[in-house]
Amino acid sequence: MINLILQFGDLNKQQIEFLLSKVEMLEFKKHEYLSEAGKIPRYVAFVEEGVFRFCYYNNKSEEITNYFVDEGNFVVDNEKFESQMAASEYVQAVTDCKVLVFNKKDWDELSNTIVGWEMMKAKMVKKCLTLAMERRSPLISEDATTRYLSFIKAFPNLINRIPLSYVASYLGVTQQSLSRIRRSIH
Repeated sequence: MINLILQFGDLNKQQIEFLLSKVEMLEFKKHEYLSEAGKIPRYVAFVEEGVFRFCYYNNKSEEITNYFVDEGNFVVDNEKFESQMAASEYVQAVTDCKVLVFNKKDWDELSNTIVGWEMMKAKMVKKCLTLAMERRSPLISEDATTRYLSFIKAFPNLINRIPLSYVASYLGVTQQSLSRIRRSIH
């Protein structure tokens, strides 16, 4: 986590120790929620182990997977966490997960204590959003097979770790279509 953070600015030894003193290790079992729609997100989490997904229910009550976050990345509904407003999506563990978390009070304390933390935070958020856009944008215009290949490229180590129903939902295809696509490629 520290290595990732240091890509966005410099911290001295005391600042790193202060940051680590604010972090807590939590485990989420498969299917548990880090954050739930209708509730205020409680944590900024760094994924040490496992995979999370952002999902929501559409107006037909179908579950739609919006995004995946795996090891070495932060996972948070940032806008809702920062403003302490109820989330509109769920953040669910797809596998058993180990995360390092900051609660809102401690996260804010980092901003108030570490000079330059706000700027580092802004850069981290920007990188996460850019990455999300890069991973999502091909999905809009391409055919299903190309979207699947883009997914494998964007998330190379996920395909064997997450249910295919989530992948199909993310790609906007049925599970039967996804099975056909996979057969035609392999």
